[in-house]
Amino acid sequence: MDSPLIFQDFCLRKGSFQLKDISFSLHTREIFAILGKSGAGKTLLLESAAGFYSPHHGQILLYGHNIHSIPLAQRKIGFVYQDYALFPHMTAEKNIAYGLQMRHIPQKEQQYKVNEIAEILHIREILQQYPQTLSGGEKQRCALARALILRPSLLLMDEPFAALDPLTRKHLYAEITTIPERFDCSILFVTHDFQEAQQLAQRIGIIIAGRLTSIRKAEDLFSPCDDEDLNTFLTISPTH
Repeated sequence: MDSPLIFQDFCLRKGSFQLKDISFSLHTREIFAILGKSGAGKTLLLESAAGFYSPHHGQILLYGHNIHSIPLAQRKIGFVYQDYALFPHMTAEKNIAYGLQMRHIPQKEQQYKVNEIAEILHIREILQQYPQTLSGGEKQRCALARALILRPSLLLMDEPFAALDPLTRKHLYAEITTIPERFDCSILFVTHDFQEAQQLAQRIGIIIAGRLTSIRKAEDLFSPCDDEDLNTFLTISPTH
């Protein structure tokens, strides 16, 4: 089977910032983290993976096809934003069902799918609540349910746990690691948290100033190398 996602010599300029020669591939049912400081280009890379931008050079392949040749509705990509992007005027139930509604799925089927995903993510009791009444963890689960209900092949997550308390994070970490097998999808997420990257991902790509400096297994994250910038980046980790 083709790799879910491949960046091939991808270059993108956005204002004065540039992603430079990004090349990596995502394995089937893998959790892959992009780790970097604020301003390193993490979110821009993630949005590029969703096909939001056309490259100045190189390409992105989604299951072997140029992502920009695939209509948006057929890409089977789920995206969870850092601020969750829930609609404040809709209940959690309607937020979760939004993608199904846009695809004109019959109401009875929508209800079944919402209940199914709510059961999996333990949020059935909040379905009739509005986002402003939900805790951070509940909002995260709701946003996750909205993305997963469409059964994406690729799930993209932007700093997904940054606003959560440590205990809520710990519970969600355990659930995120079950998603690739349970939903038959791959996950690409970005973070500035070294510990989070190590706990969740099988492999970690390190981005410094728009350049993917290194890709390493999670257990080898702090292994020294010949790249002075990378060694400097790793030695400032609070978890090292």
